[in-house]
Amino acid sequence: MSVQTPTREQLHAVARQCGLSLDDSSLDSFRALLTPYVEAYNTIAAMPDEVPRVKYPRTPGYRPSPEENRYNAWYYKSSVKGAPAGKLKGKTVALKDNIMLAGVPMMNGAATLEGYMPDFDATVATRILEAGGEIAGKAHCESFCLSGGSHTNATGPVHNPHKMGYSAGGSSSGSAVLVAAGEVDMAIGCDQGGSIRMPASFCGIYGMKPTWGLVPYTGIMPIEIFLDHTGPMTRSVADNALLLEVIAGDDGYDPRIKAPQVHPYAQGLERGVKELKIAIVKEGFGHHNSERTVDEKVRSGAARLAALGARVEEVSIPMHLAGGALWTPIGIEGLTQTMMYGDGFGVSRGDLYATSLMDFHRGWRQRANELSETTKMFLMLGTYVRENYGSRYYGKAINLVRRLRAAYDGVLGSYDLLLMPTTPMKATPLPKPYASREEYVTRALEMIANTAPFNLTHHPAMSIPCGMIDGLPAGLMLVGRHFDEPAIYRAAYAFEQSADWTKM
Repeated sequence: MSVQTPTREQLHAVARQCGLSLDDSSLDSFRALLTPYVEAYNTIAAMPDEVPRVKYPRTPGYRPSPEENRYNAWYYKSSVKGAPAGKLKGKTVALKDNIMLAGVPMMNGAATLEGYMPDFDATVATRILEAGGEIAGKAHCESFCLSGGSHTNATGPVHNPHKMGYSAGGSSSGSAVLVAAGEVDMAIGCDQGGSIRMPASFCGIYGMKPTWGLVPYTGIMPIEIFLDHTGPMTRSVADNALLLEVIAGDDGYDPRIKAPQVHPYAQGLERGVKELKIAIVKEGFGHHNSERTVDEKVRSGAARLAALGARVEEVSIPMHLAGGALWTPIGIEGLTQTMMYGDGFGVSRGDLYATSLMDFHRGWRQRANELSETTKMFLMLGTYVRENYGSRYYGKAINLVRRLRAAYDGVLGSYDLLLMPTTPMKATPLPKPYASREEYVTRALEMIANTAPFNLTHHPAMSIPCGMIDGLPAGLMLVGRHFDEPAIYRAAYAFEQSADWTKM
């Protein structure tokens, strides 16, 4: 693909878009001046791209039939076998379908991206394979990951493995389902507002959103760099810690990673909780849409940790309730600029850019009517704010996040962990095909109040299953100091070993 010098008519249109009034003489002058700079673009076009080598052989795999895909959790099944030995030898892993796996299709839940084939592996995929794991395929996710429900994927809803017709949570819906249903040992999810933790809560598994900048996001289609996290989803705490151990650490590409503190997460799980101090965050309970039974299960979980020897006390962090408002301009304007108008990556960071994805994703502009209702809503609002108010609210929200982070850190100066419900409710019924737009959007965004704030402040946070209510799981969330995932794992492991969570 080469860049052509704009015609006079094209340059006139661009000038008007830039607010310039140019006569024909000026247009001709600028057009001539632009020519050598256009040639620089074509010099770049003629060079081979600089992307990682694909090491392990694979085939595209196949799209499983409905009979083989009961919950609609799989996008593509494949089998990419890694090194002959390593920490993950014998483990099967599913990747959320916004994670690039060379030679295996990726659609990120969106009709406009279907048909795209990545040309290199995400760092997390490479590390899984280097550790001896087998990547078993791609798990369905929500359309462009913009939903906490499991009903916006262009192929249809993903069903909860505990109760068909109910939400699996999102946006890492398929990842959670495949782990909960035992179809894979582990999965990788991604989290910008709770998208690892919310499906973990709804499906009854362990989902860790690590500290921002601990696990490389390289080779994963982003939403917004300030919010992007990726991490492990598993049926056990030990597996979760093991997978984090494999995928954590700088890769030399991701600008999110500055000074990561990497630990041997799978070690020290059995240290118990007797020295841990845990703060129950009052504002994490009693939301307008909180279910009393979920709040009660989580408080019972806190009492169990106290019985195991932890010091558990209630605290108040009023600023927690501002998290949703702060997330809004950062999430919406960020995704509008980066994921949509930025062709999936945006600019201004020293990242590894998937230029093939950028080329393919540009096509959404001609197919915008096929976007999900949540994507349409966020795109319109982000465009409206940008055109009429600029970026000041994004900037101010980033500034105010420091106040929110300080509020949590103030408590974490005296306590090791914060505790609250992961989601205010258990899994909800999936919207029917004829549901209103209002129900569709509500079901996509109603559960993020406790999870989204920690995408802003970058604290590690993990959902652990803490009981069943009417046949559906409830999730308890533990939040730690930056890079103190080991404290979360200690408490989660002690809780897990104390009893069968399904009988709590």
